[in-house]
Amino acid sequence: MENVVVTGCPRASVEDAAALGEFGTATVHEAQGRTGFLGPRLRPAWSGARIGGTAVTVLCWPGDNLMIHVAVEQCREGDVLVVATNSPCSDGLFGELFATALQRRGVRGVVLACGVRDVAELREMGFPAWSTAVSAQGTVKATAGAINVPVVIEGQVINPGDVIVADDDGVVRVPQANVPGTLELSAARVAKEQAAREAFTNGELGLDRYGLRERLADFGISYVSYEDYRATREQS
Repeated sequence: MENVVVTGCPRASVEDAAALGEFGTATVHEAQGRTGFLGPRLRPAWSGARIGGTAVTVLCWPGDNLMIHVAVEQCREGDVLVVATNSPCSDGLFGELFATALQRRGVRGVVLACGVRDVAELREMGFPAWSTAVSAQGTVKATAGAINVPVVIEGQVINPGDVIVADDDGVVRVPQANVPGTLELSAARVAKEQAAREAFTNGELGLDRYGLRERLADFGISYVSYEDYRATREQS
């Protein structure tokens, strides 16, 4: 691994990132063809937060948070700190003091492929964090890593400047080049869902709205009365 801090990385528009954050992970994930989801292991330290920001990536060694200290200086308004380790780690690399420093710089939150701690304090200060573990286990500051290089979390490659969307449903990555198109597709999806919501409120069934009823026979699904079903079961 090259020990490097890459500075001046291009970022997606902060405004676009925030707009994607408002749409939420489920909508954005569907809008970009059901891609970019970091998987079910990434869970919020506390519920209710929803963010969209630009990625500053950190690659650490397990049990060592030296490079998070280095990364704070590279963060600015609208960023999301994304921390990966070069082998599996559940130690609490991130806590309240880091959050205090990042919040001062306008960072929206942190995504950790490792552990988080100080959950009560993070909730109280309103700093969002998603992680693969919660752990009181502390760390050392002894091994160099890298800042603003591509990292892999749960099989997803995250590049510096990509958009990170996170909420109670998990975390989604939007490649920087795809942000404008994903914004349009997300808006269209929200409008489509609102129309469906109104239809369901008025009693329409998804079977009919989505044209599924005509396809049931193709799936081998048939309707049978209770009496006929019971009689068939008794004969078998």
